[in-house]
Amino acid sequence: MSCYINFSTNKLGFTPEFLGRVKLVTSIASLLGVGLYNYFLKAVPLRKIFLVNTIIGSALGMTQVLLVTGLNRQFGISDEWFSIGDSLIITVLGQASFMPVLVLAAKLCPPGMEATLFATLMSISNAGSVTGGLIGAGLTRVFGVTRDTFGNLPILIVVCNLSSLLPLPLLGLLPEDSGDTDNEEIKHN
Repeated sequence: MSCYINFSTNKLGFTPEFLGRVKLVTSIASLLGVGLYNYFLKAVPLRKIFLVNTIIGSALGMTQVLLVTGLNRQFGISDEWFSIGDSLIITVLGQASFMPVLVLAAKLCPPGMEATLFATLMSISNAGSVTGGLIGAGLTRVFGVTRDTFGNLPILIVVCNLSSLLPLPLLGLLPEDSGDTDNEEIKHN
């Protein structure tokens, strides 16, 4: 679980129309993440998927520092294009790392309990998101980031992205070989 930062996008000059475009791009990116998992990652062990996605996701999350400091413009990339590209990549990675959780849950689920397990899994995921939001809000306060004060925002972004690496020591608790292959028999067949 990592903390989530919600800062005012109006400071970057994003219009509601542009934010709608970002939402469209992230919806398409979710589908791309499912396709990425299905065609390329389905046979890869769960530990490896989580390890690589967590490290890459944390590193790519650091690019938000470029956006809030305006360095992206020095590289000739507008705030809009940078935001769309960042959202696209992060969403694809997020979806590609969530799909193996669903596949593993389907394998381990006793027959007749599928809906209950899915609801529990979604509840845990939502609780993690809420907790991450609360931690992000607390850290935002600790770092003194407000609607008008963004001086410590780059440091806050770095701290929140590094916090996404905290679950890595727990990867050893996952099953050793949990890749999903077409030849593998699913538990309730």
